[in-house]
Parts: sequence; structure tokens; C-alpha cells
Amino acid sequence: MSDFFELDFVEAGDKGSGDAIGIRHRQAGADCVYVVDGGYKADGQKLVNHIREYYGTGHVDHIVLTHPDGDHAAGLETVLEELQVGTLWMNRPWVHVDALMPKFKRYQDRGRLVARLRRDFPNVADLERLAVEKGVTIQHAFQGTGIGVFTVLAPAYSTYLDLVVASEKTPVPASKAARATDGVLMSAAAWGEENLKGDTEGTSSENESSVVQFAEACSWKILLTGDAGVDALTEAYEAACNLGKPVAALDLFQVPHHGSRRNVSSDVLDKWLGAKLPEEAESPKQQAIVSANRQDADHPKKAVVRAMIHRGRRVYQPSGTLHTFAGDAPRRGWPSATPLSYPTDMED
Repeated sequence: MSDFFELDFVEAGDKGSGDAIGIRHRQAGADCVYVVDGGYKADGQKLVNHIREYYGTGHVDHIVLTHPDGDHAAGLETVLEELQVGTLWMNRPWVHVDALMPKFKRYQDRGRLVARLRRDFPNVADLERLAVEKGVTIQHAFQGTGIGVFTVLAPAYSTYLDLVVASEKTPVPASKAARATDGVLMSAAAWGEENLKGDTEGTSSENESSVVQFAEACSWKILLTGDAGVDALTEAYEAACNLGKPVAALDLFQVPHHGSRRNVSSDVLDKWLGAKLPEEAESPKQQAIVSANRQDADHPKKAVVRAMIHRGRRVYQPSGTLHTFAGDAPRRGWPSATPLSYPTDMED
């Protein structure tokens, strides 16, 4: 069989949303299997079953935890417990305690800060313990790191340290401006109008620490974003330019944070996806995937779906499992997914 690249977005969560992604890349007759985030605890078994049934293996070459939130991390415990894993890629703040010590003035004892960080990032600590028990190699995932066919574009090491300090989970939290909750009131909107909040309200430091990855395979260009916000997406774009990555006209763009409008802005989307079109594209081929559970009343935001369509993207949301592929991937006989319609209104 010829080379192919397939991504499966498992519908994670129940009423809330999470990220759980399986990937298989076949090149020159050899398969490489990835898991990017594992959703909630119950979603890990879905990923395990999917990999066994559709990828025909009990081995995962690379697991990537994008950031420490439970809707991305908890399910990875099951993946580690039930499958053979080559490398777990995740960023652990206590590994960098010597660089962090000067930033936490009231911590003079290295061991106390390590213990505090482990308590404040319990999902990461649990995965580390399990990986060590299983003999799985753990590596960091900072800007420039290669993970199979993927390249990490964000966070840079120095950015990550600053975000650990700023995190509300760490001992000396940075002061944060109060953020208004997204309103539920809707207003009619003309083509091209956008009401995104990434520049004004922003997202959490944990989300901004998300591992952003780019890959080019089987003539496809893919960007996986986790819960990255405007700062992380901007840093990733600048890194892509500096590294000479051909990111123009992405074939697949993972919409950050389940379609929250606090994670994107019109400007950052213009960088990654191009300027708004004068009207809706007739038959767009490029995809935007938003990993929002169908029972999640808050995601995706209509303003975000509009912004994707403004830039010529077909927007898809998982219904069970969303399968997308490039090259000569095995056909599963699944029905074609239906893209989301263009909303004629959006959140105030």
C-alpha cells in the first residue's frame, strides 16, 4: 500500500469537551502511530480500542500531552497502561526547577518547590509516575523539537518557564485581569463580521503552554494546536517562518480549545489561514477541525465557526470519531462527515 497519513479525532468528554487524537503515518511500508492528548479518563479506552481495531497494533510510537489540563491528560493513563509506548512527550515544570528557583523568591529549598510543582500539576505527575513504572522514555516538547514527522513550533523553553510562573496553579500566581464570561446573547451578523476575544480577554497560562505541532506528509500540511491562545499561535507562526516551514495554505487546522473565541483573533487567523474571502467559498478543500463534544452547549462558538469559513475552511466537528486522511489510507466504509453550516448570527 502507498504512503498515507490519517488522523482520527475521537469525540471526547460528555457534556464538556476534550482532545483525543490518534494518528497513523505510513511511509515506505512502515507505520508510525501517534496519540496527541487522551481526553478525559473514560476517553482513553476509546483511543486504545480505536488503535487496536483500525491501526492494527498495540504499539504507539509517540504520545504527546499538549498541556496539563485533565480533559487532555486523564485518558493518557489508560493508553500508557494498555499499549506499548515508545516515547511520552510532555513538559514537566519540576524538571526545570533550577531555572525556576530565581523566579520564585520565597522558595529557597529546591525540594520544596519540586514537591509543590508536582502537587500543582497532578495530571503531569501521574503520567510521569506511570511512564517510569512502564519504562517509557519521557522527553520534553519545546520549540524546534522533532516528534516523528511533526515539528514543535511552541512553546519556546523560555516562554514555557514564564508561563509556569504565571500559571494560577503555581505558588506565586500572576495577577490576572477579570475575564467576562462569554455571553449567550446572539446577534445577526453579515458576512465577514467577527467578534473574537483572543486579543482582549485571552486564555489561561496553561492553555498558552500548549504544544503546537506542524507536519507536512503526503502533500498535506497539518497544524495541531491543543488549547493554544493568541500568544502561543503567534509564537508558533514566527517559529514556522524562522524554521522555513511551508505553513501557507494549511490543509488541516485544529481549531484551538474546542472552538473558544478567547483563543483566537482575526489577526492571528489571518497569519495562519489567510485573509477573509469576499464571500463563502464554493467548494473549499482545506479543513478546520473543532474537537467539541456534541453535548457541549458552550462550544464551538458561532463566531469561531464563522471565522473559519471566512477563510475558506470546511469546518468539521467529531460525531463519534472523525476520520480524515491524505494519500492511500485504508477505507473504512464510514459515511462522509457533514461540515458545519455558516452561522448567520454570533455571540454578542
